[in-house]
Parts: sequence; C-alpha cells; structure tokens
Amino acid sequence: MEMSIRPRRLRGSEVLRKMVRETRMDKSSLIYPIFVKEGTNIKEEIPTMPGQYRYSVDTLPGTLEELLDAGVNKVMFFGIPDHKDEVGSQAYAQDGIVQKALEKARAELKNEMYLITDVCMCEYTSHGHCGVLCGTEVENDQTLELLAKTALSHVQAGADMVAPSDMMDGRVRAIREILDANNHKETPIMSYAVKYASAFYGPFRDAAGSAPSFGDRKSYQMDFHNRREGLKEAILDVEEGADIIMVKPALSYLDMIREVKDAIDLPVAAYSVSGEYAMVKAGAKLGCIEEDRIICEMAASAYRAGTDIYLTYFAKEIAKFMDEGRIG
Repeated sequence: MEMSIRPRRLRGSEVLRKMVRETRMDKSSLIYPIFVKEGTNIKEEIPTMPGQYRYSVDTLPGTLEELLDAGVNKVMFFGIPDHKDEVGSQAYAQDGIVQKALEKARAELKNEMYLITDVCMCEYTSHGHCGVLCGTEVENDQTLELLAKTALSHVQAGADMVAPSDMMDGRVRAIREILDANNHKETPIMSYAVKYASAFYGPFRDAAGSAPSFGDRKSYQMDFHNRREGLKEAILDVEEGADIIMVKPALSYLDMIREVKDAIDLPVAAYSVSGEYAMVKAGAKLGCIEEDRIICEMAASAYRAGTDIYLTYFAKEIAKFMDEGRIG
C-alpha cells in the first residue's frame, strides 16, 4: 500500500492560513516619527520624503488626531529649532520645540497618545554632531550631562518615554540616574543601542536639518560590517538600565534584529528609516514596484526577524492594511 506524501506547505483556505500564521503583529506595536519645528500654521512637505511633513506646534493636534483615527497611538517627536549653538542648548531648554510639542499634545489629547522623544544633540548643534566638540572630536563625557538634562526636560514636559539616539558611551546610565533622582523611576528608556553609520539616514538629515557640517559620525555610530559590536552595545545598554533595545536601520539589518532578540530578554524595536521610506516612494512613483505590497512585506520581515516594536513612516498605511487583513 502506497502512502501519500504530506504537502510541506499549508493547504486550505485563507482563514486557515491566517489562523496558523507564524508572525503576528498589531497596531499597538507601531510608532510614527514626527518632525516638529518652530513657527505657526506650518505643514510643509519634506522634499526627500514625499508624504511626510514638518509641523509647527499649532498644527500638530490635527495630525495626532488622524493617527488616533487610524489606530496608531504612539509617536516619536524630533525637534527642529530656530536657534542652534555649539552645545545644542535648545535641546534641553524649557521652551524648546520638543518641550512645547509635548505640552501641546498633552493638553489637547490628555493621555490618548503615548509620547516618545528622540534624545540627541545633532538637530540642535551648530556643527550637526551628536554632542559637544573638543576640536573636531565629540567629547563623550561632557555630552552625557547634556543628554541627561535633555531627557529630564522631556519627561518634565510630558514625555512617556525617552529614546537616546546619540550613541555616546554611558548615556543610558546617565539618563537612568537623572530620571530616578527626579522621581521618574517608572519612565522607560528605549535605547538606540544598535545604530549603524548608514547611508539610509540621508533623507532624515534633510528633514531635520541635522547633517554634520564636517566629517561624519563613524567615530560614534557603528561600522555596518560589525555584528559582534552590535551585540556588545545592546548588552551594555541592558546592563545600564535600558527597557527597550532598538536596531537601526531595519531593512538591511534583519540579521541583527534576530541576533539581539536571541541575546537579550527585553523588547526589541526596529526603526524603518527615512532612506527605506524614500526608496519605496521613488520606486512606486516610477512604476517599478507595488507600494502597498512592499510596505507589507518590509514590515512582516522586521517582525519575522524578531521585532516587537516597529518605528515607521508608513505607520498609518500599515494600520490600514492590518484592518483590511492584508498584514498582521
């Protein structure tokens, strides 16, 4: 009697395939990055990121309402100040642009929206580097003090979470200590722990006006050839008190998402960065790709690799696709 060979792929209806799907995702894991700038009545499109905008504080609530209507209730603020100086003083100023955005969002939306802030100096320094300079080099320890002050000012203005992206050594410990000392022990830190010196950041630097005026950031961001270094950075940040570990960028670093997920016992975030967004938009405009399908596939690949939290400029679109059953 001959035995039939059992098929390796799952057969049956679409309902069955979704029921046994290995990779699951939902809207609660999405974070949408937002650029906020000084001024009034501003909603200006970013040339290198079509469909993304810089907002003034007064136009921000309408955008946040749109996100909530789509089912996205987490955002990360990036500030674009009018004034920049060598020490990035507007990053930690009480009336800084991010601080004002937080206060406005909290006043208008109460606790409907979960507010996260990027903690770095590059948008605020006149030279565009992520810390205080000593000659042409970033002075790590002096920068830590300013990063900690910035994080505390964000939390005092209403941030639910802070996310240091500077890649200075010891920044997570410095931020944890200042938050704890000021009765913010429950405020979580999402660390950009595995952040590579990547060409994928180009459109962001245009959007935030944060390109370095000289040199590059390879002395403090990681060489994209290195795997073990990424794991080391992640483990060190866990030891310093990080609550979530981020890998950035996402698409070309899925292997690192998986490595970090296997190595630590904390949630892992992945940031689908501006270059990824811009490539999809450009390819779709040329008719080379199907934009919706590419967005879904990119997101699924990140979650399949081990992502728990996904930062993406396509957050609204992905939420819609989840509602439609096309992803998730």
